[in-house]
Amino acid sequence: MSEMTAQKAERRSNWTLAALAAPCLPLAGLGLPLVVYLPEYYANELGLSLTAVGTAFMLVRLLDMAFDPYIGGVMDRTRSRFGRFKLWFAISAPILMLASYMLFMAKPGVSSLYLWIWLLVVYAGVSIAGLSQLAWAAVLSPQYDQRSRIYAWWQAGNVVGMIFVLTLPALLPLLGVTGHGAGVQAMGWFIVILMPITVALALWRVPEPKVTSEVRKSGFREYLALFKRPTVVRILVADLLIGTGPAITGALFFFFFGRVKGFTHTEASLLLLIYFIGGLVGAPLWTWLSYKISKHKALAVSGIVYAGLTLCSLAIPQGAMLPAATLMFMIGVPYAAGAFLLRAMMADIGDEERLASGVDRTGLLYAILSGTVKVGSAAAVGISFPLLQFMGFDPKGQGVDTGLQGLAILFAAVPAAMSIAASVIIWRFPLTSERHAEIRAALAARDMKEPGLAEAAPEMGSEPKITEEIHVATRPAE
Repeated sequence: MSEMTAQKAERRSNWTLAALAAPCLPLAGLGLPLVVYLPEYYANELGLSLTAVGTAFMLVRLLDMAFDPYIGGVMDRTRSRFGRFKLWFAISAPILMLASYMLFMAKPGVSSLYLWIWLLVVYAGVSIAGLSQLAWAAVLSPQYDQRSRIYAWWQAGNVVGMIFVLTLPALLPLLGVTGHGAGVQAMGWFIVILMPITVALALWRVPEPKVTSEVRKSGFREYLALFKRPTVVRILVADLLIGTGPAITGALFFFFFGRVKGFTHTEASLLLLIYFIGGLVGAPLWTWLSYKISKHKALAVSGIVYAGLTLCSLAIPQGAMLPAATLMFMIGVPYAAGAFLLRAMMADIGDEERLASGVDRTGLLYAILSGTVKVGSAAAVGISFPLLQFMGFDPKGQGVDTGLQGLAILFAAVPAAMSIAASVIIWRFPLTSERHAEIRAALAARDMKEPGLAEAAPEMGSEPKITEEIHVATRPAE
């Protein structure tokens, strides 16, 4: 296979990437309410205390972290005709459908135990789906810039899913359905209906490279060993900071705009929708910038912009919709960069690890990244909600000045500080495009010496039809 043909095959079509991103619609439709809607819904509408809700969401996410290295290792060891990651992605769908139904259709009077049980189930499903989809995307192309493009599609799918789920509460009154509970249930049906359709589309249309290699143990010891890599540590710290800030903003969004800025729940939902539209617009912008100045520097720039704009939210006049909408759109533009650029960078680290150890540990690497996401989202609810209660904030009452001031600081200043710190950390990221090109050249040279030359997987309907084999070196780990 010639170098020119390989490069052409490595560039996946937009249709293939759209199919890969399609399941992001229900997955994001689940992920957003888990951070933004459900904690507030279970506290306000279903009668659980802020501390009970915050504790459940935080501890379940932290418990779920132990599941990630296990399932990531299992994925790396999986060998089937159906594929490594496609198989597990298919398994996740029925789990998420059942757990979503139980969480979103809950009635007043549910216990904390009920919330704990179904959060455990849903987060297990989210782990399986998230790890398998991200790892699947990582192996679609070995090219530095193409990975930015692949994960930009992934991010766009997530943003579109969040936009769709945010429009549901606004559309229900047009159908004669009112009430906050009805909006939450509509989100649940959105997930349950779209999940099997979009997952089936991805499984049908998106290829997965086959791996011929010695199956080695990939468990908790190997998981911890990856933390010795400086590139991994830098990615994790940046991801924790970049993820936790917006998660705090999301968890407090309706409290801030409702109680501090005087917007109705419907108006606040519209502002959140505009925020994610900004993210959809921003994704191609940051992809383009990553081509020009590298992924890590584009990420650092986005963090500084996000911090400055987020602080400006404190100056929004009471009930002023136009300034609020304009600013939320602007904040949404840099918000889009963090998630997909960090995941594209982790795919590059996968090549670095394979060169050093001779083992493909894609699943474990994304398990590590998933862990920081879970810590961030757990902290966003598990720390901010009890802090609000400690400061005297009452979600159903008028609150005291101290509580409202604390709410404003938690909403804007804390995420801004985290974003600036992440930019400083990631600016000198050592795995540059030049270094990655050297790694890919070394991998190609080594693979050429082994039986089983790596070739890119064909897309459905493409010519010529090539049987894909990505060879992984099997020498002992260094």
